[in-house]
Amino acid sequence: MSTFKSQFINIMVERGFYNQCTNESGFDDYLYECEKSGKPAVGYLGSDPTGDSLHVGHIVPLMMLRWFQKCGHKPLTLVGGATARIGDPSGKDKLRPFLSEETLAENIKGLKKSFSKFLKFGNGCNDALMVDNWDWFKDINYLAFLRDIGTYYSVNRMLTMDSVKSRLEREQPMSFLEFNYMLLQGYDFCELYKNYGCRCQIAGSDQWGNITSGTELGRRKYDVELFGFTSPIITDSNGKKMGKSEGNAVWINEEKLSSYDYYQYFRNIGDAEVGKCLRIYTDLPLDEIKKLEALKDKEINEAKKILAFEATKICRGEEEAQNAQTTATNVFEQGMAGGELPSLTLPSLENISVIDAFLQIGFVNSKGEARRLIKQAGLKLNDAVITDENYKLSSQDVINGQIKISQGKKKHGLIKVK
Repeated sequence: MSTFKSQFINIMVERGFYNQCTNESGFDDYLYECEKSGKPAVGYLGSDPTGDSLHVGHIVPLMMLRWFQKCGHKPLTLVGGATARIGDPSGKDKLRPFLSEETLAENIKGLKKSFSKFLKFGNGCNDALMVDNWDWFKDINYLAFLRDIGTYYSVNRMLTMDSVKSRLEREQPMSFLEFNYMLLQGYDFCELYKNYGCRCQIAGSDQWGNITSGTELGRRKYDVELFGFTSPIITDSNGKKMGKSEGNAVWINEEKLSSYDYYQYFRNIGDAEVGKCLRIYTDLPLDEIKKLEALKDKEINEAKKILAFEATKICRGEEEAQNAQTTATNVFEQGMAGGELPSLTLPSLENISVIDAFLQIGFVNSKGEARRLIKQAGLKLNDAVITDENYKLSSQDVINGQIKISQGKKKHGLIKVK
């Protein structure tokens, strides 16, 4: 039964996206009026271009924005071409490294590609639009900014914000540069309101202090109510934040991670997380999700396959999802070496040790790690456990033009020779 008037908030609650809102009833009324009138509400999600791709840890608020658009509203994706030069102190222990102009430009292109996988960009009334805060910060006058914006901020209150307070409590240094970040993000929100009619910011719960910085500035300077809407931090049954795989980020852009590896990340989700992940990372209807999460024992693997396929389809397209699923079936159910597996092509096998092969394909970070895994029977060559850490590859290991290497039960790759 619906609790809210607006379609968007009801979906957020039903699917597990809703954590906190600056004014729940006010935001619900605003969205409902927009939905009823057919005039889209405008909301934004911000991301600093510190890398050239988003990763799975960014998907939760991105999926929220996807549903926002599905409900007929207009999403703005804000890239922080200016704020990336400073760095958000939220959850950080030290100052972010400075990036060159060229790197920032490349990163912004990469973020647009990531956003485009989840949102429809274009010129329609509710098509997504990407904006860069460098456009309004590049010519700003420092004294004018202090006078016009700084007067609305209380240092006493800023010191109570988690992003600041936690750093001070740990006695870790915080530069004045970083201390300014929440002023800049608050200013962003108000600029988006003035220029695009944006009244909502969607983000993860760690951005709450930065969000309220904007809603307060909007209220005090422009006499408008802006809304903040956040998602919870998604964790597994062990309380570990989702979005990391064996210490490596699960990247959205295919140049950074193969579709097979992306698929496998969701295929290997724990049994207890299947229902939660189906709600958050796929577009499947809730009735279908309820049937899938009710599966028990070995049958839950079928639900995991559907989760992996649907999540990969959104991010990489249906063809890539199908290829990844076929490869996984070949490797795990039919004992074949799938063509979409990570591969390493060598000019020859001369003087290539099995440890070198695992190191070069990227399955281990050091020879020491490879030796440790061999002692634990954790590395395989053509599905046979490797026992000799000094073993060198030879033509006898080549089967159908390739050598299959495996780390544990879930990580497989192919060694090919020119």
